[in-house]
Amino acid sequence: MHGTLAADMTLDKSSKYAPWNAVIPQIADLYGMPFYWPADLQALLPPQARKLLAKQKAKLEKDWSQIYGAFAEMRLEEEEGEDGRFLYEWFWLLVNSRTFYYINAALKKWRGATKDDHMALQPVADLFNHADEAGCHVAFGSEGFTFRATRPHKKGEEVHICYGNHGGDFLLVEYGFVMEKNCWDEALLDDVVLERFSKKQKEQLEEVGFLGNYVLDRETVCHRTQVALRLLVCNVGQWMQFVNGYDDGESSQKAVDALLLEILRGYAARIEDTIKKVITLEKPNEKKHWLVKRTADLDLKKDILVQRWRQIRRLVDARIESLERGTDT
Repeated sequence: MHGTLAADMTLDKSSKYAPWNAVIPQIADLYGMPFYWPADLQALLPPQARKLLAKQKAKLEKDWSQIYGAFAEMRLEEEEGEDGRFLYEWFWLLVNSRTFYYINAALKKWRGATKDDHMALQPVADLFNHADEAGCHVAFGSEGFTFRATRPHKKGEEVHICYGNHGGDFLLVEYGFVMEKNCWDEALLDDVVLERFSKKQKEQLEEVGFLGNYVLDRETVCHRTQVALRLLVCNVGQWMQFVNGYDDGESSQKAVDALLLEILRGYAARIEDTIKKVITLEKPNEKKHWLVKRTADLDLKKDILVQRWRQIRRLVDARIESLERGTDT
């Protein structure tokens, strides 16, 4: 559905989308998204953002390949010199960031339906901006969508909806912005945790389903991180007891906390090094006109990335302080 919606808008020659096209972001408005950042800047994204961007690119390539093979009109535009791929990217990213989840009676009966088959474009509704704790509830039915304020709003105050319980990396990659405050924010610790393990230990983690996806949020590190770090401070027998739920981990918690504190202190220093690299990154010497346009406003992109890394640094610092006080949970 994602790829098909984007193809429909790319190939449409009628005026049916005219009211919506009049208010949607233009392609240049999307150049601030990491998708269009220079490769050197993309390489400095946080780990979770890099993973999400790679997934986004792979999905676009898959959809483009299918659409290009299925629609002769798309191939004809390419043959006639029209940049169908360029337009398709634009509409694909709009669909990716501006659709709502929708399911009707027909979709309920379709057993093969996936999340992508529940995407619906809803002009005007897509103009709402995001807030982590929105002041507006969204519901849908057979007649359409309903938006109801969940609290009184002052005159002139913006009404928000919540796009989902998303951390900062997701918001940056999918929508191209970061929020100063986000109660759902989290950071991926894979880069600094997995480097501590040998090949054999990684295989052991994979066997029990705990290899990677180690998350730090505003409260603590996830259970997956607790499991992984215990492999480094316990013998294998003790570790398996914890994995299987026969050991509550209390006897090894002090050692785990000490190791986590060491890892987070190292990560804090690494974050500062990354921020310095972002700040000193120079604009690439691009000669192609479209590449020059896409890499414009590099300073703004760098500012956004620095802001994101500083948000992660605050999450790390909060956990360091908690561990130093001995109050981490």
